[in-house]
Amino acid sequence: MPHFFISSSDKKQDIITISDKDNFHHIARALRAKIGETLVLIDENQTQYKVIVENISKNAITTKVVESTKSNHKLNLQLFLAQSVLKTDAQNFVIQKATELGVKGIIPLTSDNCVVKTSVIDAKIDKWQKIANEAVKQCERTDFPEIKGRTTLADFLKNTDYNIKIACVERGENSSLRACLQSLKPAPNDKIALIIGPEGGFSAAELELLEHDNSVYKVSLGKLILRAETAVVSALSNTIYELEHE
Repeated sequence: MPHFFISSSDKKQDIITISDKDNFHHIARALRAKIGETLVLIDENQTQYKVIVENISKNAITTKVVESTKSNHKLNLQLFLAQSVLKTDAQNFVIQKATELGVKGIIPLTSDNCVVKTSVIDAKIDKWQKIANEAVKQCERTDFPEIKGRTTLADFLKNTDYNIKIACVERGENSSLRACLQSLKPAPNDKIALIIGPEGGFSAAELELLEHDNSVYKVSLGKLILRAETAVVSALSNTIYELEHE
């Protein structure tokens, strides 16, 4: 069941009134909720409410709280994805799955083999943010990832906001992602950025740039050559498996 974000000010004792246009339209019009149905709401304090719909008017839904809990549906890692933009369907898939896996932010990269024009990338940032926001609701996350502005691989490597940068390179004698993470032993608050190239991989010039940049670790995702969107899911999933602790 998708959950819906509310403000704690919407709650008066055990009654929560949903009146903002987006939530109201989604619940009343798209889902066609009925009186007596159950909804899941969450506020900015990450308190999750199980509620029963008591009334639906022309512009508001009145619900009664039957259970409230502190939600922990978010990744403890400070994990980010820096990824060369793919064609529309593949890129939408990447945004959705990265959000479901818990990344804190996604940085669209332009690279030598990127097939999407920079003007198109800039125009799609807002759309990608909406895709991420919808994915948050579906997987019941308590926080929203940020789709950041476009940058180049070279400029991203100069960015000092991230403590650890790991580039997944499909060819070459690089250590495995697992071995790299085990040797690094990141601290809980370290910002980890995984760098994924485009279909066709990084160019020779970009590989040389990565090779000579001591601030980035080069790793392999295995013996097989993965599609770019598959590499995203694999890299994020394996990083979470190695580092995420309850």
